[in-house]
Amino acid sequence: MKPAKSIGLYPVVLAVLLQVAPSVALAQTGSDSSRSNSNDAARVTQHVTKLLQDFLAAVPRGDKQVFDDFFADDVIYTRSAGVTVNKAEIIKNIGVRAANEPAATFEADGITVHPYRDMAVVNFRLVMHNENNGKSETAYYRNTGTFLKRNGKWQVVAWQSTKVPDNVEVKKQ
Repeated sequence: MKPAKSIGLYPVVLAVLLQVAPSVALAQTGSDSSRSNSNDAARVTQHVTKLLQDFLAAVPRGDKQVFDDFFADDVIYTRSAGVTVNKAEIIKNIGVRAANEPAATFEADGITVHPYRDMAVVNFRLVMHNENNGKSETAYYRNTGTFLKRNGKWQVVAWQSTKVPDNVEVKKQ
């Protein structure tokens, strides 16, 4: 019986590298190209946080223009009740919310922003203060939103709101 021909190590290594290299390159490109550098990340974080805080401060006024500027035309918004609405429905319901909760004010705490060049994902705890029959009430919601910068303007393209149940202890984040 003849001994098997020895296959050199070089072709085996080359074959493995050819299979693995595209995956490694894609992973590196994805992480390097999608994340903002630290200066850009800080600017985006600061800008998006300000947009959020300004929006929440303006919500009680029920100004249609504020909502129109904040939400993109193609926004997907999932309300805390599990209902998904579009921008037209958000705008239409501005007056309904104001009529049902005229004394409501909103603030955000525990804001986390993950910037990715022309996109940013935001998570925070929404605190809603309201009066019901002369009695102060506070409700808490967890919100996650995705901002996208298009044509030089940051707007929300996706939003998810989840009401924190009354029996859950709420800690400031």
